[in-house]
Amino acid sequence: MSNTETQPAELKCGGPAGDGPSPAVEVLTARQVPLGGPRAMPVRRTLPQRARTLIGAWCFADHYGPDDVSATGGMDVAPHPHTGLQTVSWLFSGEIEHRDSLGSHALVRPGELNLMTGGFGISHTEVSTPRTTILHGVQLWVALPGEHRHAARDFQHYVPGPVRLDGGTARVFLGTLAGDTSPVRTFTPLLGAELSVDPGATVTLGVDPEFEHGLLVDSGDVRLDGTALKPAELGYAAPGRAELTVVNEGPGTARLVLLGGPPFGEEIVMWWNFVGRTHDDIVRAREDWENASDRFGGVEGYPGDRLPAPALPNATLTPRRNPAPATKDAR
Repeated sequence: MSNTETQPAELKCGGPAGDGPSPAVEVLTARQVPLGGPRAMPVRRTLPQRARTLIGAWCFADHYGPDDVSATGGMDVAPHPHTGLQTVSWLFSGEIEHRDSLGSHALVRPGELNLMTGGFGISHTEVSTPRTTILHGVQLWVALPGEHRHAARDFQHYVPGPVRLDGGTARVFLGTLAGDTSPVRTFTPLLGAELSVDPGATVTLGVDPEFEHGLLVDSGDVRLDGTALKPAELGYAAPGRAELTVVNEGPGTARLVLLGGPPFGEEIVMWWNFVGRTHDDIVRAREDWENASDRFGGVEGYPGDRLPAPALPNATLTPRRNPAPATKDAR
């Protein structure tokens, strides 16, 4: 997925800063951003934001739907570039056609992971299929660590099976949870899972205490370690927890996405669809895209022009850091 904002913020992210403890669970609210389509399908963005720019290596989280494509036009994102990151596509309903400059042509379907590695440079398209009526899911980005930020282009597909929990189910698409491990390769330790929590149930999950975690609520009224979260909110839990407790207080099944990873120890610069380490990295990536260099390759089969890069801001790069992670004693 592309960041289609016409004036994307330029962010220097990573590395702890700030003083004093954080609340037990920090509640992050989303902002609405238009995404592609003739009538601009809206998405809800919880990462990055001023309060928090990274959760582990997770650096971008868009949450969309349930979207009636007959009213919005659905998703139609023209060829666009990425550097220094992996994209993670996960759907709840609908279907998206993916094409990239590696030559991959795949369908993104509910419960199936599609992970694309941008590394030094890749381009791709995402278009909801004609048979899609309701489009609903998340699009996530993972920042690559410095030693791997120029990794080769790659595309992986994986279908995780359901894992029964006491009070719900999990589908683990990255990392390890509830005794299940995804075989999908990542460049830093990560956790990514869809959770379903039964009405009135309490689910306790054993997690890595070295990880910080984010719980994105798709549906349901839930509590994470006692803190209430509403749909479209993301609850942040600092490192130091050996368990996370999720309570579904609503009458229906709650659907959630759990993200995690150790705090990302490097500073990164994010702008538009690029992740680099310096302002000059971003400038070079933008120039290479605008000049149609071989760095990003070409996408075959899309009936339209590629996305132009927005103009760079005429401003000095200002660091925007995460608060210092206030660890919680492992339970």
